[in-house]
Amino acid sequence: MDKIRNNAIVKKIGFNSLVLLVIMILLYILFAILVPIVNAKANTTFVSWSRIVSALNYAYFLGFLSLGVTFVIATGGIDFSIGPVMFCAALISGYQLTMKGWPLVVCLLLSVLVGAMFGVFNGLLVSFGGLPSFITSMASMMIAKGVGSVWTKTQSVSWPQSAAENGAYRNLVRINVGGVDIPTGLIILLVGAIICSIILNKTKIGRYILCIGSNREAVRLSGVNTKKWETLAYIICGLMAGIAAIFYVGAYTTVQPGLGDTFNNDAIAGCVMGGTSMAGGVASIGGTLIGVLIISLLQEGILAMGKNINYQYIITGLIVLVVVYTDLRSRRRRS
Repeated sequence: MDKIRNNAIVKKIGFNSLVLLVIMILLYILFAILVPIVNAKANTTFVSWSRIVSALNYAYFLGFLSLGVTFVIATGGIDFSIGPVMFCAALISGYQLTMKGWPLVVCLLLSVLVGAMFGVFNGLLVSFGGLPSFITSMASMMIAKGVGSVWTKTQSVSWPQSAAENGAYRNLVRINVGGVDIPTGLIILLVGAIICSIILNKTKIGRYILCIGSNREAVRLSGVNTKKWETLAYIICGLMAGIAAIFYVGAYTTVQPGLGDTFNNDAIAGCVMGGTSMAGGVASIGGTLIGVLIISLLQEGILAMGKNINYQYIITGLIVLVVVYTDLRSRRRRS
């Protein structure tokens, strides 16, 4: 095992990320075998391009949510508002687009701005206000739900379809070439993940965020303005929630007020599954991305088998418990 861990290629990819990649491949093979057996009468198959595109639809917005919350968890904090903030951003910008006639580009920027404002709100309260991140994000979750509902007068918002005048935004998610759907959203998500990885691992921002999660007091005593860098982590998280809103409506079109809670759990699960420690100080952008793909694949596979989506919640919850327990045991051994 040590030889594998010390291999140059494995070190470059990351041992945990490599294990997750193998799990994802095995999971796909498992569903490819089970789906035809379970749905023998319906003659259903799991191995198809349409299934992959369908699974990726869920992965895009969840991926951006997970990438953003990775920065917050790396500081030792948590953000339970990301799902409702995503919905709030999609509702406000969609309402201005469809009901007020604002230009599409302005509305897309508005979505990101709404997410960033919630990030600033959370960051200031946690870092400068000294409030627990759990309580702050729970309050923000309720505020986001309320603001989205009030702004749209409790009405759902349906963004334009591809063929409509303002439907070009859907090309960010996928484009149809010769009758085949090309997942352009995957390319954008990968670029976003690379940028986040560079920020987290190669810049002063990332180093300070990780150091805050490892030992906040030591970083503060060394003269670093921990409040500023911690606030920035929440702002990044909010920005990502705003971007996630664009990809959510690009895949599913309609947004309903008062929802989004379940996406918090999946986004955080993707981070934890990918190797980001809930105690802070350790984070993996690559691992987060693979964790998100596993959750998306799991959801698509369970639905393809004709089972209730609640089965996915059970399996995801069990995986998270195992990962967190393993992380705690590892930390105890090191200390």
